[in-house]
Amino acid sequence: MAQKSRPSLSAPHAVPEHLITGVPPVGEERLIGGNTGLATVMARAQMVARSSAPVLLFGETGTGKEIIARAIHEQSPFRNGPFRRVNCGAIAPELMDSELFGHEAGAFTGAVTRRKGWFEQADGGTLFLDEVGELAPAAQVRLLRVVQDGEVIRVGGERPVHVKVRIVAATHRDLPALVETQSFREDLYYRLSVFPIVIPPLRDRPGDIRAFADYFAERAANRFGLRAVPVSDEDVRMLATYRWPGNVREMAAVMDRAVLIGQGRALEVAAALGAPAARSAVAAAPAADGSASAVVEPLDNVIRRHIELALRETHGRIEGRHGAARLLKINPHTLRARMRKLKVDWRGFRTTESE
Repeated sequence: MAQKSRPSLSAPHAVPEHLITGVPPVGEERLIGGNTGLATVMARAQMVARSSAPVLLFGETGTGKEIIARAIHEQSPFRNGPFRRVNCGAIAPELMDSELFGHEAGAFTGAVTRRKGWFEQADGGTLFLDEVGELAPAAQVRLLRVVQDGEVIRVGGERPVHVKVRIVAATHRDLPALVETQSFREDLYYRLSVFPIVIPPLRDRPGDIRAFADYFAERAANRFGLRAVPVSDEDVRMLATYRWPGNVREMAAVMDRAVLIGQGRALEVAAALGAPAARSAVAAAPAADGSASAVVEPLDNVIRRHIELALRETHGRIEGRHGAARLLKINPHTLRARMRKLKVDWRGFRTTESE
């Protein structure tokens, strides 16, 4: 099923930087990518924000889908209501109905009190359904009814509850292909994709690389209490040649690492990227013939950084579909053994959204 082509649009209104980067601005608010790599995205967000139409965001992991969803919410008639995010891929199938639609007291073992689901919690505001492509078929049926009728029935309940919720869904998967294989309901797809927005990956936005590097380097220096070091043209060249599979989220992690390795003396982008000829934060000792000797990091250091990057991307999760072991393509037991050997503590990467 082919996606509709996106129209050519004029430049959008300015949006605060934190809506693009996902982090509070360092000082004066600046726009990163809003008039360059994200110009079309922000124009379409501005266009649809004032309506109540459902929006479907397509984009790879780390491209900032939640940030665009918040931008739509903050410019919409629902902006005075709550913004609620639910990661559909992180909820166990047996708990999906309870999480989305709520439950009555006594509906099942452990349901000692009534609980409002995400739709009721977002009543009057925006519900961001992240990774909607992970929904099980049964949950897709229930979601379709809510989208069509604006009513939810709690698990164990009989009376429908009316909700007025703006839905913004997002996925990194090819939903039209899932519709073709009947893994995702066609009628639900059409309901959610009234206004699709495709967010380009960072590798397709080379003009934004320097702005992001400057921002994240300054943010990291402030956070870690180190002297800010300017991003050089060579740093930008290295960053621009990297493919960024983790997109903006990965760049933030790389710049954090570059600042920490440099310790306020240099910005060690090559080392942070794991380049073979990575420069050391400490000057190389002269060789016996008077030439500067190349500094080669111990292999354990490189492996440790790579594991930490995977844990950061998976929020400390090791096993499962969204775990670091799968990302690194190794057995979870092997990964745990290496983490013990290298003294890598997964708890430092855990967030409230992790298991």
